[in-house]
Amino acid sequence: MHPGRQTLRPLPDLKVPKILHGPTIASRGGTDGTLFLPPGPIQRTPSPPPLPFEAAPKPNPAFMLRLGIVGLPNVGKSTLFNALTAAKAEAANYPFCTVEPNVGMVEVPDPRLDKLAEIVQPKRTVPAVVQFVDIAGLVKGASQGEGLGNKFLQNIRETDAIVHVIRCFADDDVTHVMGQPDPARDKEIIELELALSDLAQVEKRLDKARRAAKANDKEALAELPALEAANAALSEGKPLWRAGLSADELEKLAGLQLLTAKPVLYAANVTDAELSGDEGAYLKALRAAVAAGGENAQIVPFSAKIESELAELSAEERVEFLSSLGIESAGLDRLIRAGYSLLGLDTYFTAGEQEVRAWTIHKGDTAPKAAGVIHTDFEKGFIRAETVSYPDFVAHSGWKGAKEKGVARSEGKEYIVQDGDVLLFRFNV
Repeated sequence: MHPGRQTLRPLPDLKVPKILHGPTIASRGGTDGTLFLPPGPIQRTPSPPPLPFEAAPKPNPAFMLRLGIVGLPNVGKSTLFNALTAAKAEAANYPFCTVEPNVGMVEVPDPRLDKLAEIVQPKRTVPAVVQFVDIAGLVKGASQGEGLGNKFLQNIRETDAIVHVIRCFADDDVTHVMGQPDPARDKEIIELELALSDLAQVEKRLDKARRAAKANDKEALAELPALEAANAALSEGKPLWRAGLSADELEKLAGLQLLTAKPVLYAANVTDAELSGDEGAYLKALRAAVAAGGENAQIVPFSAKIESELAELSAEERVEFLSSLGIESAGLDRLIRAGYSLLGLDTYFTAGEQEVRAWTIHKGDTAPKAAGVIHTDFEKGFIRAETVSYPDFVAHSGWKGAKEKGVARSEGKEYIVQDGDVLLFRFNV
């Protein structure tokens, strides 16, 4: 497994229809799956009436991107969270205002989904989602109990990547916990606090592993070198993304869900003018600091002020507002795209009368893996996937036209799903 790749857990309350015996066709036009038992060999037989809409089984959101938001107090972290999720998180100009962890779900903007819905005319359209987790601002000394942020770091250990919000502008009306903004210094403070939090996790595990290794426990002996290497780096305040650990060592540490082993996105909160013009000194300083550290990280400039204003507008008004500012896309869109790119994620679609839906997978996933995102039975009993590329699906106005033109393909277990593929899975349970 790639060191930056996380396995995302399904949400609770998953209701699954009883699977009938024999060959089953899964036409994922809706979460009902249009699952039915043909009378004989798999043929194009009409399915029975679909399940009532409200009774449709919920999908298995096995690959939902989850991002944990960290940063110093008053850098625009909670303002960004509020704008992204419309959650009622505290966002006052006061240190430690976000006392309780906040979790919000954000739809992934994808114009392809709207186009597919226009063609298919389903009962509903369901985009992919991203989960954002916001915690209280961290301060220097958080690992020793300063402030409130360290108390909630456990809430972001299960996320796939860290969004580190850094203030890249000066404003006397917005207090800074360190006096004045300094992106390089602020970045180092958060890195150190995350590293010290990870160190506490590693030390506990290392102590147990050392004792077990003395009894020749094979598992302990196997993970001990990785724990020793992580302990050495973290003891120096060095985050694991700069520790030079091998992929195998990171894999052995994966169960600890260490924060500094996660990929990082830097969300640079800049002035409105910088989004459409030249970068300011603070943003340049952040870029220099990230480059100096040799990180495989992306920097996404955004304006918390603009994002909060966009949250109050309709879709049409948002486009007009961004255009008036000379900005191509909202910070949310760019942040999500950066997250997908950083973690190597793709999107495929299912399109039927009941539902058009976007599903998130890892680049390189095979058709059975992609099917498993919908439900594990789809992966276990996978037979084949009827496949049409997004451009062909649109060009030929859906499944019927694509089949008539010969661009619909039947792909097997080795097929690598491509971004934008429209799929219909056949499986046997």
